[in-house]
Amino acid sequence: MGCHFARSGLSLNSLSRRSLLALAAAVPLSVASPAAAAPVSEPRTVGGARLARAGVQVRGATGLPRKLTARSWLVADHDSGEVLAAGDAHRRLAPASTLKMLFADTVLPKFARTERYTVTDADLAGIPAGSSLVGIKPGITYTVEQLWHGVFLRSGNDAVHVLARMNGGIARTVAEMQARAADLQALDTRVVSPDGFDHPGQHSSAYDLTLFARHGLRDADFRAYCATRTADFPAGGGKTFQIQNTDRLLTGAWGVPTYKGLIGVKNGYTSHAGNTFTGAAVRGGRTLLVTVMHPGSGGGSVYEEAAALLDWGFAAGSSARPVGTLVEPLSEGGASASPTPGRRAARAAAGAPAGDAAGGGTSARRLLEGAAGTVALLAGGVYAARRRRTAGGQELTP
Repeated sequence: MGCHFARSGLSLNSLSRRSLLALAAAVPLSVASPAAAAPVSEPRTVGGARLARAGVQVRGATGLPRKLTARSWLVADHDSGEVLAAGDAHRRLAPASTLKMLFADTVLPKFARTERYTVTDADLAGIPAGSSLVGIKPGITYTVEQLWHGVFLRSGNDAVHVLARMNGGIARTVAEMQARAADLQALDTRVVSPDGFDHPGQHSSAYDLTLFARHGLRDADFRAYCATRTADFPAGGGKTFQIQNTDRLLTGAWGVPTYKGLIGVKNGYTSHAGNTFTGAAVRGGRTLLVTVMHPGSGGGSVYEEAAALLDWGFAAGSSARPVGTLVEPLSEGGASASPTPGRRAARAAAGAPAGDAAGGGTSARRLLEGAAGTVALLAGGVYAARRRRTAGGQELTP
């Protein structure tokens, strides 16, 4: 949804705001069900041509950790967006709960922290069996802040589903997340469910997950939640119980040393995805981002490899010449990515419809649909965020 701009040779910047609003008004917005989420467009050279290459990419620096088993990884400078080193950065893999960063970046601004919500049985329907849960119960009233603690600290799919219901339902939230991913230029990401649980066709990449973290950290609430180590959570009857963040580099749990300067952001695990982790840390006034996906062995290796990459980034990485960049969102002035060279020719040779390969016909129709859907979803989200956060008495500035 919204990811067909680049395929048709157009960018959001090339269309006036009035034109986009006209498109949004002219084309009805149909919210897809999770199983019918919009397909992700063909791969793009997002962040630079070098990041599209297979294998390790690094320039002007040595000493990368020797024991890197992750199938996809990336380390970047948070402020400049420069990618210092990467390995198969655009490889599409199951994201597990790291996808909750995109969920938060999409939904979090819409509700004030102090807003209260009483959970019903319907809010908890459809949570996949085997999900991680924080322990939400029907009949109990929670603040939005407590629900987000459930998402960030315990990776609770029950908290995700409640917030998604508050946002208009799972299907609408999935559609909004896909639109947000398109705006962030996270073109490796296909959203099927907001909680990151294993679903056929759901995938992301180390590059995209790093985009989600970087943009999310610009929001003060996002940054505060992902850095929270422990919190009290309602148990009903006026009682509470303590929950702890499952990020071991943040808490030092299970024998993993805490990482100095770590400020979050999200870990994940499923039987299909294995371990995934995206983190951010500050040292000497410099903030680095790291993502590690699907390491080859051991539950703790995702943290060990992330810590080793951060250590390299703060030391030898300071002399590294960038191999790419983390792009800015289209809605914030980011330049649209160009198609990977030769991709359209390859598709045409494989028998793709001429209109689609050439950017006309089907692609032109999808451009209109994508423009209308993305604008309607993002404009609605911005309006709701401003209205609800102001109504809650807190106008928070990222």
